[in-house]
Amino acid sequence: MNDESDFDLKPDQWEALKALRAPFARPSAATRSALGDLVALGLVTISDRIPAITEKGRRALIRGSFRLLDGAA
Repeated sequence: MNDESDFDLKPDQWEALKALRAPFARPSAATRSALGDLVALGLVTISDRIPAITEKGRRALIRGSFRLLDGAA
């Protein structure tokens, strides 16, 4: 990682992060399984058992993942 907003997340982690963009999102089982990793990276917080994307998580979504782009090519 060259910079704090350049994350090399797995596709399921990216999907979980994207799913949390919506307010009051109810995470699916796949999303819930990735939450621990996202919390550890500071991309998601959990308050009162409700996950929420952090500002750092929003920046990561805007920047995207080069690994995901490589897989799409």
